[in-house]
Amino acid sequence: MAGRRPPRFPGAAGPIRRPRAVARRILVAVGDWKTIIEPFRIHSVEPVRLTTPEGRARSLAAAGYNMFNLHADDVLIDLLTDSGTGAMSRDQWAAIQHGDESYAGSPSFYRFQDAVQDLFPFRHVIPTHQGRAAEKILFSVLGGPGRAIPNNTHFDTTRANVEATGAEGVDLVIPEGLVPSTLHPFKGNMDVDALERFIDERGAANVPVVMVTVTNNSGGGQPVSLENLRAVRAICDRHDIPLFLDGCRFAENAWFIREREPGQSDRPVREIVREMASLADGMTMSAKKDGLANIGGWLAMNDDRLAERCRALLILTEGFVTYGGLAGRDLEAIAQGLAEVVDEDYLRYRIRSVAYLGEALDQAGVPVVLPIGGHAVYIDARTLLPQIPPLQYPGQALAAALYREGGIRSVEIGSVMFGRHPDGSESPAPMELVRLAIPRRTYTQSHIDYVIEVVREVASHASELRGFRIVQEPPALRHFSARFEPL
Repeated sequence: MAGRRPPRFPGAAGPIRRPRAVARRILVAVGDWKTIIEPFRIHSVEPVRLTTPEGRARSLAAAGYNMFNLHADDVLIDLLTDSGTGAMSRDQWAAIQHGDESYAGSPSFYRFQDAVQDLFPFRHVIPTHQGRAAEKILFSVLGGPGRAIPNNTHFDTTRANVEATGAEGVDLVIPEGLVPSTLHPFKGNMDVDALERFIDERGAANVPVVMVTVTNNSGGGQPVSLENLRAVRAICDRHDIPLFLDGCRFAENAWFIREREPGQSDRPVREIVREMASLADGMTMSAKKDGLANIGGWLAMNDDRLAERCRALLILTEGFVTYGGLAGRDLEAIAQGLAEVVDEDYLRYRIRSVAYLGEALDQAGVPVVLPIGGHAVYIDARTLLPQIPPLQYPGQALAAALYREGGIRSVEIGSVMFGRHPDGSESPAPMELVRLAIPRRTYTQSHIDYVIEVVREVASHASELRGFRIVQEPPALRHFSARFEPL
């Protein structure tokens, strides 16, 4: 994965619109003159099963054309999610052997707590079995009818847990964050003017918390700048509203800050992470992302009274306060993963390897969200498949075609995931995307080269693809289990 160091973004003041040939040179400000190699050796291998187009077509039909319903054994390259799907390190597997399974007061919990607080020095750290459990607890305490929770962009379970309490989740990302082709170094930033207006209109008493997701998953894995976090913090202080981070990909966000934000290039990533934490009052976290673990998460905060209420719910729904639904061995794996994820050799490889895929697709003329994000490449299905109306789900059509053509499992992030509202009505999502999420430390460059070939082949006959209709869906989070049929 080679390439020259491209020019740095001139700053976060505004969007950058360049011709595509120029855009390719400024997509990611990482790397240098030499090939970027994986900073690890493969210690053990897991076989994958090769399949045929005919077999994949049968599997797809049996799954109701929903990627979540596919059997993993029928998937060749699994890019459905980067959540819990990465490879743990030798040292993480060794740490598992230290797992202490005491119900209360396990030494594994204190190692976990120390590792979290080393990066995020919040007073209270509450372990949970994964990130959505942290969201469930936090919003059960802070949410409720008549309340509204702004975010740069809520992801699926975040919005669902907000809405399950009767509250409203509102997205306030900057305008550039909703235009896939627009170049901006921090497209995940919150629109601070819109946030100020929103609080004035709703009343601070009805806004129990402001959330910022780093990186912004729904918007293309795009980072948030320190400058933006400081501005959001100032608004929260003026209105006496707590600020929480959804920190799932905090290390990737910190890397982008170091590479793109003026004045940050000489700072260690670990130091940038601590500054991000210092600007917040708490966080939710899925350790299945930048915790480099296969399961786990936490809820952290400084507010003593809020922590007491959250711990009461934890005991009711997850487990005791020193294990929170996790085994001691999981706590040990997360503690070690947090040490590894801020290693700058790892982050350089991680960001550059994702960019390798995105730049290759962009150069092939496949429309993708630019600049390339940290954990995934997002194909702009609305632009690639203009013949398919949004409510015939162009992203779902593209995801099905990628699987049928090459056994690649991806996920739609568009009107299937975000088009349905709590009252049952439906409208097109702001963007129609297909996410190719790269599991950490799992696939080699030849796997990614194969993905590039398959996407290019599907894109070459994109005009032949047709949409879908939903024939079965649950009342919430329908994308996980809905069934479709082609039109």
